[in-house]
Parts: sequence; structure tokens; C-alpha cells
Amino acid sequence: MTVPTTDAAGARASAPTGRDAILLAARRAFTQRPYADVTIRAIAADAGVSAALVVKHFGRKEELFNAVADFGPAADELFDAPLDGLGRHMVLTVVGVRRAQRGDPLLRVVFSLGNQDERSLLRERFREQVTARLTDLLPGGDRALRAELIAGHLLGLGATLSLHRDGASSRATAEHLADLYAPALQRLVGS
Repeated sequence: MTVPTTDAAGARASAPTGRDAILLAARRAFTQRPYADVTIRAIAADAGVSAALVVKHFGRKEELFNAVADFGPAADELFDAPLDGLGRHMVLTVVGVRRAQRGDPLLRVVFSLGNQDERSLLRERFREQVTARLTDLLPGGDRALRAELIAGHLLGLGATLSLHRDGASSRATAEHLADLYAPALQRLVGS
């Protein structure tokens, strides 16, 4: 469920509530603090919900962490296009997900660069569920290298959109962003 809001560009967006808000708050918590320091109560407060609702949706903290560390649904959405249009589709998906205020589908892995076991699990799941899956989709040689470079491009796009929330990219249409950004991704896709 979402609540309509207005974003910086004046466009209607949806603020996440319930399960989506909990996941966003949990992503922030687990990628910015050690697992032992994260509490269900703090996640609930950040999400604007009760701790009981967090438990209802996710159970224990361990199950909530596993939901945060699951990149499978994001990969499903990102790679759901024919190869000849995959670059454009990925750009439109990253932009669309961010603008719907559901957060970035991949960027949380960037904040997992520490040496904590939980952060290592985030990186490993990203490699398995995003990079390796993309490698398997790509035709031709250097598939693993190209998959890593595509992942880097997508993370860069997410970081740019996050850093420049009120910048030119926030005012550009998703289609225009795809016109500019997708050709480099499509060249790496190789189709």
C-alpha cells in the first residue's frame, strides 16, 4: 500500500507504507549498521509502523535480514525483457522503481562494503542473484566481465539519482534518461 505524495519535481509519487516501508527501513538499517546493533523496534520507528507489524510481516530479525539480502525479485524485474531491449528496460526499471519511492533495487549492496559477515552475505547474494544470473543471460564472449560492468553501470545510475535528487536527472523523463544511458548498457549486453 502506498500514500500519494509530491516529489521535488512536483510529480505525484507514492510514499511506501506497511511492508514496503519496513523493507526500506530494514535496508537502511542493515547496510549502515552491524547486524547486532539493528533492532526490530528501530526499524519499525523508521518505517512509521509498530514493531508488531514488522514481526507480523517478517517474523524474527534474521528473517527480515534475509528479505533485505534477497536480490532475486529485483533481478526478476530488471532482466524481464528480450536481450535486444534489455539495456533500455534496465534503465527504465531503475528509474521507475526509484521514482515510485520503493528505493533502489540494487544500491544497498554498495553500503555493504565493510567486512562484517552480514555485509559479506549481501555481496555474495548480489553476485549470485544479479551478476551471475546476468552472466548466464548474455550471449558471446566475456560474459562475466560484461555482466560485472553492467552491474556497475546500474549501481552508478542508482547512485547518481540518489546524489542528485533535485538535479537535472530528477527533472528528466525516464524515457530521456534511457535514451542517454541505455546505449552503453545495450552495447555491453551484446545484442
